Amino acid sequence: MTWGVTVDVPAPVEVYDAVHAELLRRTGGAVEGLLVHLARPTAGGFQVVEVWESRAAFARYEAEVVAPVMAGVGGPPPAGAPVATEFDVRGLVLPRGGVAV
Repeated sequence: MTWGVTVDVPAPVEVYDAVHAELLRRTGGAVEGLLVHLARPTAGGFQVVEVWESRAAFARYEAEVVAPVMAGVGGPPPAGAPVATEFDVRGLVLPRGGVAV
C-alpha cells in the first residue's frame, strides 16, 4: 500500500544538502520503493516529504542507507528531535522519473 511521510528537522538546511548529496552519490538516485522525494527549507530547519510503495520499503532504506550516512555526515546537532508525520496517499501522479538537482 502506498505510504507517505513528512519529516520536520530542526537543523540547518545545509545538513540536508550534505546528507542528500551523499545519498545521491551512494544510490545514484535509484532507491527501491521510493516514488517521490522532495525537501524544502522551513523557518525552523527543513522538511522532507516522501511517498513510498510501502512503509516497509521506507524502513529498510532508513536503516540500511540513511542511518549510516547521517552518522558519517556529522554537523551541528539538531535543536530538537525530528518530527515524522505519516499520511495516506491519494491521487499520486508520476508523469516522469529522474533526479532534479
